[in-house]
Amino acid sequence: MEITTWAQEYFQKTLSVNTIHRPIHRCRLKLYRSNKKPYLNMIQKRRCFLWAKAHLKWTVAKWKTVLWSDESKFEVLFGKLGRHVIRTKEDKDNPSCYQRSVQKPASLMVWGCMSVCGMGSLHIWKGTINAERYIQVLEQHMLPSRHRLFQGRPCIFQHDNGRPHTASITTSWLRRRRIRVLKWPACSPDLSPIENIWRIIKRKM
Repeated sequence: MEITTWAQEYFQKTLSVNTIHRPIHRCRLKLYRSNKKPYLNMIQKRRCFLWAKAHLKWTVAKWKTVLWSDESKFEVLFGKLGRHVIRTKEDKDNPSCYQRSVQKPASLMVWGCMSVCGMGSLHIWKGTINAERYIQVLEQHMLPSRHRLFQGRPCIFQHDNGRPHTASITTSWLRRRRIRVLKWPACSPDLSPIENIWRIIKRKM
């Protein structure tokens, strides 16, 4: 364990795992699996701060006009990582005690959108995603979803800074359609509420 290695190097002593764990438990600390977050450099952090500051005075009614969109990858996994089983020593090679794994788990990429009015269309990608195919999704799924959810009322479209989203032909298409786009800071998926939808779905898979 990393904490054991650090403690032994710091105190210059050979310490057992139990010796290190006892004071940790006395302090009522527990070991948790760390959450994965995108790395942000200082420039990206600054841009996120300025974005938040610029939208600080947005009202709840203003946020309700946003159509949130995103892509997400779903993988079919066999059980949870780090699974433990209670067995005898002889049951080591019993198939019921295995944790199944595959080299390349089955996966698919989906696009979806949502607003305060409800859920929009869900599109399953096949093949690579480029600007031309992204525009097709906007035409076939985003526009009908926007019409159904907002019933012609003004709205703001949100997507991140992925290459298909920021390509010149995509921005030109959005401009011709007179679609207002919410400016979005880089590497900030946790700002979008649609990420919570993906998280709920993945937990149930």
